Amino acid sequence: MIRSPLMNVMTSTAMKAGKGLRQDFSQIAALNISKKGPGDFVSQADKRAEATIFRELERARPDYCFVMEESGVVEGTDKTHRWHIDPLDGTTNFLHGIPIFAVSIALEREGQIVAGVVYNPITDDLYVAEKGAGAFHNNHRMRVSVCDDPRDALVGFGLPHIGKSGAALAIREMGAVMGRVGGLRRMGAAALDLASVANGQTDGFWERGLSSWDIAAGIVLVREAGGYVSDLKGGDSFLSTGNIVVGTESVHKELVSVLSKLD
Repeated sequence: MIRSPLMNVMTSTAMKAGKGLRQDFSQIAALNISKKGPGDFVSQADKRAEATIFRELERARPDYCFVMEESGVVEGTDKTHRWHIDPLDGTTNFLHGIPIFAVSIALEREGQIVAGVVYNPITDDLYVAEKGAGAFHNNHRMRVSVCDDPRDALVGFGLPHIGKSGAALAIREMGAVMGRVGGLRRMGAAALDLASVANGQTDGFWERGLSSWDIAAGIVLVREAGGYVSDLKGGDSFLSTGNIVVGTESVHKELVSVLSKLD
């Protein structure tokens, strides 16, 4: 696995936050839970994990900027570096006792995502990647699948919750893609969806309206594992729009072909 000073900082931070999430997951009924909007929840677990990540990363890189799901933007003196942090991707799964959630940490340098960590503290699955150094799952090198026929592909996707617009479009997209691929899966944690593509477990993934902290780490995982990343039209606006498609070369091409016609 990658042993650079940067990756050591990121992995140790993710695992410290994950330790707290494991404890909170075992005591879900005792957590304070509030709503950010319809179908959009935040818990003490999210906030505690984010505080842990902020404390550890600020100590290691005190000048860097932060973009965080719960606390928003924190400006540092070094404007060329920004952390993108989701302390608990898959909060709804977490609150329902479903062990499909993760800590996601990514570093942006001069506009490019250069390192990412995704960690599921329940399964102890750790996914890491650094630009030019490859992508790894629990010390094993990751590669995207060898699927070259979309009709054989297993594809992940996301759906908007009740408080977000776009349900009708999402249903149209699901129907269109369903007729072109082998199967669809909806896991409820975009960071893990992207990690599963990087690890060759699924062959593609798409979703609209995500935030940078949802996808930044996964982007570098997929790219370093040999996969393709774009927005739904095949461009590079995914961080700003939150609309993303990833996959093997053939599956990515097929998904873009289908989805770009449905706006």
